Amino acid sequence: MNIETIRKYCLKKPVVTEDFPFDENTLVFRVMGKIFLLAAIDEIPLRINLKCDPEKAVELREEYDSVLPGYHMNKTHWNTIIIDGSVSSQEILTWITDSYMQVVHGLKKQEKERIHKLLKNN
Repeated sequence: MNIETIRKYCLKKPVVTEDFPFDENTLVFRVMGKIFLLAAIDEIPLRINLKCDPEKAVELREEYDSVLPGYHMNKTHWNTIIIDGSVSSQEILTWITDSYMQVVHGLKKQEKERIHKLLKNN
């Protein structure tokens, strides 16, 4: 899995934008202005930060050596995933969707309703 695969997957989701708010090496994906994925594009292997349910975050860290507490993030809600081939691409895509939905869940009611409507139409 590479950054272009991740980028295309993220941008297919409703109301997603991308930018480099911190530096030229940290690509950020947002839904309604809220971050759900950060990618350290200069790292080899690639590393991404994903928002995660706190209990699931701990479970994933215990199960996978390539899943760590979120680098420079709230360790309760964020994991850093090292994209080294030890976790399947499909599993990582599922985690990206979970991160997106974690952020959507925290949005205002009207914003959530708009996104859910767009998700149903896709």
